[in-house]
Amino acid sequence: MAVETFKMGPFVVPRIWTGLWQLSGNAWGSAPVPKIRQGMAKHVEAGYTAFADHYGSAEILFGQFRESLPNPEAVVGATKWCVFRPIEPTVGVVKAAVGERMQRMRTQRVDLLQFHWNDYEDKRYLTALERLKDLQDEGIIASVGLCNFDSIRADEICTQLGPDFIVTSQVQFSLIDTRPLDGMVHVCEKHDVKLLTYGTLCGGFLADRWLGQSEPDPYGSALTPSQRKYLDMIVKAWGDWELFQTLLQTLRTIGNRHHGRSIANIATRWILDHPFVGAVLVGVRLGLSEHADDNQRAFGFRLSKQDSQDIEDVLQRSNSRRMITTIGDCGAEYRQY
Repeated sequence: MAVETFKMGPFVVPRIWTGLWQLSGNAWGSAPVPKIRQGMAKHVEAGYTAFADHYGSAEILFGQFRESLPNPEAVVGATKWCVFRPIEPTVGVVKAAVGERMQRMRTQRVDLLQFHWNDYEDKRYLTALERLKDLQDEGIIASVGLCNFDSIRADEICTQLGPDFIVTSQVQFSLIDTRPLDGMVHVCEKHDVKLLTYGTLCGGFLADRWLGQSEPDPYGSALTPSQRKYLDMIVKAWGDWELFQTLLQTLRTIGNRHHGRSIANIATRWILDHPFVGAVLVGVRLGLSEHADDNQRAFGFRLSKQDSQDIEDVLQRSNSRRMITTIGDCGAEYRQY
């Protein structure tokens, strides 16, 4: 099945990316480095030629893998520069931060540098972005995106920095967390920015294996850190486990209409059917738990009006549309002062 793509700066990239955040520690499980590289190779062979994240050893392992390829330029790597404490974004400081990314990824140019700044009251994030724009002009960065900025700040940044500079915005977006539909969609349309979405499968909860299952123990050893995070969102912010089971059953029914596609396929397709979404980032435990073949079945079809209405009927019974006020706009959960 053909992999869907979109244009991102100078690149044409797939609409499903391989998320590497689960390489940040052993809490997700660990695999030997050769198996991780084999997993990366399997994804590239299947057409998943874009990888994202910087936690733990992700940049290093990705850089080593890409360097070993006969055509390394065919694979795109996205990383981040996250600022959580006050800094003075001088030319030297910004260049050093980007230089560290380049060194770890073994590259002379960062394909996509995603920028996160924690404190909105400290407006020096605009200065930092101006410095990143200068580095882009120098050819050190190919493209720049935002990570976990809200719609107000994203609009401000895109307006001040000018057209075509910010190409992506990475935010949480799923059938459980629909906050991007409240404001971010308008920013994306206004400035021609594409979303890179994470949490789209809620750590694996939006999958067939959870249909008909009892609510898991949030403190149980069987859950990954991601699953603990999204379980809390499902049963506290969004609704409850019983309604979640109704959602899973609805997705299973829709999947059956589309030649037996999985619940994960339908949950992914619902996101991809929004034109302001560039790609879904799927976290993968490389060498342990990979779903490259199944993920490919999220391509090649679209949800019907009946499919969308059936999903909307469930979402109307949840707190989905109220989470923008209970949690806040995109990224607010990371800024609890």
